[in-house]
Amino acid sequence: MDTSIKELAKEAKERIKNGYWQKSKEELEKSLKLAKNNGLNESKVVEFYREKVKSDILGGNEDDAFYLKVKEILDKYGEVSDMLGRLADKDYIATLSYEQRQRYFLDLSSKYREALMKYKKEKMFE
Repeated sequence: MDTSIKELAKEAKERIKNGYWQKSKEELEKSLKLAKNNGLNESKVVEFYREKVKSDILGGNEDDAFYLKVKEILDKYGEVSDMLGRLADKDYIATLSYEQRQRYFLDLSSKYREALMKYKKEKMFE
């Protein structure tokens, strides 16, 4: 337990030393001004940056890797009609029964919708 607390403290110190909080504050203020000028809800901007900071601090996980893959495709090609096919693990699908494939694509579709909403929010505040 002490090691993890020490590691967390070390990471927090690095964020302060590298100006992470100052940069985050400047980004937030810039986005708030932009939102105000464009008539957007400022509380949505604050919520977006709160989630962004939380994600930065807690580190990446499987959903972050999935989001980065979705973001890469959207940046490169836009919204494409075969998005689920591009995101699906074809080797894994080959091992599934019909019902399991249906469930897999349903779950994948749900994850994609969440990633797409996050992408659109991110683009709105950039």
